[in-house]
Amino acid sequence: MTAVRALLAASPVVPVIRIEDANDAVPMARALLAGGIGLAEITLRTPAALEAIRRMAAEVPEIATGAGTILNPRDLDAAAEAGASFFISPRLTPARLDAAASSGVSYLPGAATSGEIMQALERGFDCLKLFPAAPLGAATIKSFAGPFPQVSLCVTGGITPENAADFLALPNVLSVGASWVVTDALLEAKDWAAIEANARAAAGLGR
Repeated sequence: MTAVRALLAASPVVPVIRIEDANDAVPMARALLAGGIGLAEITLRTPAALEAIRRMAAEVPEIATGAGTILNPRDLDAAAEAGASFFISPRLTPARLDAAASSGVSYLPGAATSGEIMQALERGFDCLKLFPAAPLGAATIKSFAGPFPQVSLCVTGGITPENAADFLALPNVLSVGASWVVTDALLEAKDWAAIEANARAAAGLGR
């Protein structure tokens, strides 16, 4: 089992987090752990993201801190230097596949078509992010299991508490990415208790 596959298998729901204040990173990570979730994806969409990853990796090493929205090899290098445990892209490119393969990091490339899945398989990646899940639909995602039985997916995009279990029930879905566990509003309010409660509910989904 690859490292990224093992990480995703341990948690059916991956919180996808946009963090504006790096000071929120450590209490948020502790709230997730208290709720039973041991990994999180910090998207590289804010100036605070890399510092948030750095603090989580240093102060809450019990949680696997991933870097999301990796758009180029420079992003991957910066997130690795900050201490990220795994790396996620919305789509794959040859440059990112090469960079991840050469560095040996736990990388989850993004795909949405059979052609992209085949490109990933050719480079040795059989655990992928599939985006956007909700517009594609459960039936389409399930159909990928036919020609690609060796591929496991973390599906994101339009996943809600109401439909997450439907996606997790698919034979080729290992986990789902969820933005509802840690919302912008909860971070702004510093409502760690609510984040812990959301994490506990999410941890019980699909298993």
